[in-house]
Amino acid sequence: MRNDLTGADASSAVAGRTAMPIRPLFVAAILSGSFLLFLVQPMIARMALPRLGGAPAVWNSAMLVYQALLLGGYGYAHWLGRFGVRRQAAIHGALLAVAALWLPIGLIADAPAPGDEPALWVPWLLFASIGPLFLAISAQAPLLQRWFAASAPGANPYALYAASNIGSFAGLIAYPALVEPNMALSSQSWLWSAGYVAVAVLIAACALRLPARAAVEAALPVSAKPTARTVGHWIALALVPSGLMLATSTFLTTDIVAVPLLWVLPLGLYLLSFSIAFANRRGVADFLTTFAPVTILVFGGIMIGGTHDYPYLNATISLSLLFMVSVALHTQLYRMRPGPDRLTGFYLALSVGGALGGVFAGLLAPVLFDWTYEYPILIVAAGLLAPQPWLLPVLTRAWERQRMVTLATVVAASVAIMLVGMFDPGGWLGARHERLAFIGLAVLGIFTIGARPAYLAVLVASLMLFGGWRAILITLDGDSRTRSYFGVYTIRDYPQDGTRTLAHGTTLHGVQFVDDPAKAREPTTYYVPGSGIGQALQALPELYGPGARVGAVGLGTGTLACYARPGQDWRFYEIDPVVVQIARDSGKFGFLGRCLPDANIVIGDARLSIAAQEAGSLDLLALDAFSSDAVPMHLMTREALAHYGRVLGQRGLLMVHVSNRFLDLEPVVSATARGGGWYAASLRYEPGLGDNSEATQSDWIAMTRDPEVFATLIAGGGAWTPLRYRREVSPWTDDYASIMSVLNDPLAELKD
Repeated sequence: MRNDLTGADASSAVAGRTAMPIRPLFVAAILSGSFLLFLVQPMIARMALPRLGGAPAVWNSAMLVYQALLLGGYGYAHWLGRFGVRRQAAIHGALLAVAALWLPIGLIADAPAPGDEPALWVPWLLFASIGPLFLAISAQAPLLQRWFAASAPGANPYALYAASNIGSFAGLIAYPALVEPNMALSSQSWLWSAGYVAVAVLIAACALRLPARAAVEAALPVSAKPTARTVGHWIALALVPSGLMLATSTFLTTDIVAVPLLWVLPLGLYLLSFSIAFANRRGVADFLTTFAPVTILVFGGIMIGGTHDYPYLNATISLSLLFMVSVALHTQLYRMRPGPDRLTGFYLALSVGGALGGVFAGLLAPVLFDWTYEYPILIVAAGLLAPQPWLLPVLTRAWERQRMVTLATVVAASVAIMLVGMFDPGGWLGARHERLAFIGLAVLGIFTIGARPAYLAVLVASLMLFGGWRAILITLDGDSRTRSYFGVYTIRDYPQDGTRTLAHGTTLHGVQFVDDPAKAREPTTYYVPGSGIGQALQALPELYGPGARVGAVGLGTGTLACYARPGQDWRFYEIDPVVVQIARDSGKFGFLGRCLPDANIVIGDARLSIAAQEAGSLDLLALDAFSSDAVPMHLMTREALAHYGRVLGQRGLLMVHVSNRFLDLEPVVSATARGGGWYAASLRYEPGLGDNSEATQSDWIAMTRDPEVFATLIAGGGAWTPLRYRREVSPWTDDYASIMSVLNDPLAELKD
């Protein structure tokens, strides 16, 4: 139900003349503040990563801190509403001045002691480092809209929310595309600090345009207080797009394609949806909202049954679905908006919904589900909440007169079509039975738009038909799939090859021969004897004698353990406890059980764990953490190399696995190692006649500061070549790192 702005129609002409001189000022202030808000999170994350590591407890705590500060900012803006707007300006000006004492922005010098609980220490670090600055900036969007409403009575302050989200979108794109590739963290800090001062000046200029005391009372709440049901509806409408944005990112990287920086697209479309939904011109928002139920029905089913054969098409469909859902639900929020005197409470409810969506999809779902079930759940929730105008008005009378009969008929038809599509009894429909059944459900669903219960029945049936039931069967199986905060791990058997695989989303993490005991110890994939790491591990007795000390960052299925020899000392560094459980379970993978049953596995961030070790305590260290879309950059900075060099000693050997579909990491290693006294070479290994059937192409880099060790390894065989150096690729440091200069063509696989 539409609740128009108080007095909007009666005073639109006056409002237009009043708002014109000040609207650009308020737009500039809101846009700039939102731009800064979306710069601060990735910037602080880059500052914190080398110090805190990448463990889930750290970043889950950080996410909760950001959500708490954002809620605090919106709550503070709502609390200020009890005062007149000029007093609000005075209080907020004081907060901005006090928060400026934390400039230049950055992390305080404190560091966690060994054994400190991240759930307690990380919030303290972030609150103490950026809390006042984040709180002051996060409050400016709802607060300035309230001030604008007081300064231009009758004008629409909600349109300024579109400017706020355009600023957020600009900050989102600017950081990975412009700021991070071109500026060190120290320079980023000063840039952000200068931006804070500029925003404070703009806010002060807006405060000077506030009305005199006689007009202050008109800005205080006078309209009816929204009911608890209305507030709950606001929260739900904000929750679903927020959760779906995170679920889309997880679903894409888990089941479709793992491309670096892919998370920018869902978040960017989510932000742009606000700009469309809250714009003054309603044509685009209303058009997209009208057809959102069709998109949810058709695209939702396609995505749940998405195939890896067309990853970029599926990614496009998934992003389109997210955008349509976000526009539709945010448009419904706009239609339900209160008058300007209740504006800050409205935005506080939106903030609560956004936070709850993030907690559900980002924190609870990885614990509750073994697959990305939050994705279809939120699609169904979107179908429940999205506005549903009748596309076929002729059906209105039938639904109103025979509601229960119509609903029962639709449910029965949906179940029947779903079952036929799943099992194709008698082989009536042939190989395309699922697609034909889905078309039938889509047609039926279009006829039910506007009859929400019937529509939801068809939507659930389509999701079950096109993949949902298979996901449930795998879950009921219990052993073949598991999930952590790092993603979904799936174990698959291939009887025709006698192999078992472990996949992390779309990235292969290990293969073992399980049908032939004689081959069960054979290293496979990137780790076969002819690969760079295979040659280095076989050369250990010659290089370091029978008691070589070996460390490996990244456990996977434990394949490397089968290179271990009696007398050697091995330890693995693995950040995900779920991977450790999989590798230790001999019923799943037997590399550890057969080759190194008492393996020493250190759980936690590898860089922090290695930094705590004694100098010269390893002879060989293998870094195998760069093959997926999420590259832990803090493991390959000059400071990280210094840690590795200290632990390895002068004669130690560092092996770096740089096989990656989307990133050319060799020039980064080359640039980072230059000037550090490292001898380095790379080996691209192509499987040959002597390899087993599961050998794959691999790229490994060998690095040592001892010329004899280097010469011995190179002489052992293989086409070792000097590292490629590209002038445009800068070395990674804790102060500067960017993947933009080493991104491969994302369509290269399709072109091949």
